[in-house]
Amino acid sequence: MKSCIAYIDGGSRGNPGIAGYGVHLLDEQGKTLASLSERLGIRTNNFAEYSALIAALSFAATHQYEKIKVYADSELLVKQINGTYRVRNPSLRNLYNRVQSLISGFKSFSIHHVPREQNREADRLANLAMDQNHAQKETRTENPTLPSKILAVFQDGSFRPLQALDIPENTRLYIRVEYDEGSSRK
Repeated sequence: MKSCIAYIDGGSRGNPGIAGYGVHLLDEQGKTLASLSERLGIRTNNFAEYSALIAALSFAATHQYEKIKVYADSELLVKQINGTYRVRNPSLRNLYNRVQSLISGFKSFSIHHVPREQNREADRLANLAMDQNHAQKETRTENPTLPSKILAVFQDGSFRPLQALDIPENTRLYIRVEYDEGSSRK
């Protein structure tokens, strides 16, 4: 049976803040299969941890591994996946459901909590992703013209969405106020 080992980590500077994840995948002999990291924008630490797990499981499934053993330094994530803790946060519930769906595709899956010092490579990769995210944020600060999309209008004292909004909890939104020619400013 083709198997792999994944060390995962996610982090957020500010929680929510600049977030990223790192995944270090090994074969059964300890040879590196892949090192993954990704910037996640402004997200929570828990979102980043789940994103790391999803990346590890997706890699293993795509490369047709039948067995995966995962190590994470997030006790919360490990206990939620193992069923010791319930997932109460609605935005994490969606990620949890996605993880469970991915897990069902493996013949064998296990996840274990390890101390941070045993997860250094995944931590390094997560920090690398967050550092790249920070550099991107600095560039944006110099150029304040952010891409925008009109999501809602303010009318009769409240915001009215123009479409159904699927915005994750703790997402930072920037509001730009524009006035129509005929509107009055008070």
